Amino acid sequence: MDTRILHKGEVFEQVYINEPSVDLRIIQEAGSRVRIHVLNIPTAEPVCRNTDVSNKITVEQAGEGCETEIYALAYLHGSEQVSTETHVKHAIGGGTSNQVIKFVLDEQSQGRFVGDLKISPDAQKTEAHQTNRNLLLSDEAEMRTQPQLEIYADDVQATHGASTGQLDESALFYMQQRGIAKQKAR
Repeated sequence: MDTRILHKGEVFEQVYINEPSVDLRIIQEAGSRVRIHVLNIPTAEPVCRNTDVSNKITVEQAGEGCETEIYALAYLHGSEQVSTETHVKHAIGGGTSNQVIKFVLDEQSQGRFVGDLKISPDAQKTEAHQTNRNLLLSDEAEMRTQPQLEIYADDVQATHGASTGQLDESALFYMQQRGIAKQKAR
């Protein structure tokens, strides 16, 4: 596990592309900012090479006025499997967090998202959002999602949500009528 402590006002920005796994823990002090992007996308080589990819990001806002942004995208095919876990804890108030996690799954690929967002009693004036959107491109693809939101403070703005769906058949038909092959339209 890579552990980092961000001191007052520090900024940490990182992009992870097709890493075998990401295991990161960040503790934020007052006024620090975090922006993380995790991408598992197709390349000439399979993303997972017949192994599971497990991404785990844990962030604790331990000071006032922290900002946290976590973005993840996985585009999987074949028998690839990716699991993404996010754990964001607002221990002190006045901070913001935004998590946007997206999966696109084709063939027999499998995705998993577990998102844990906690707002402690001392985290008044917190704004926190967690979004998970998933698109299944085949009947064999599988997605498991578990967004969690725990609020123990009164004066907060917080949202969480998840959706999983398939391509709209009428949109595919529309593209095919304009000469776009079905595979390309997907």
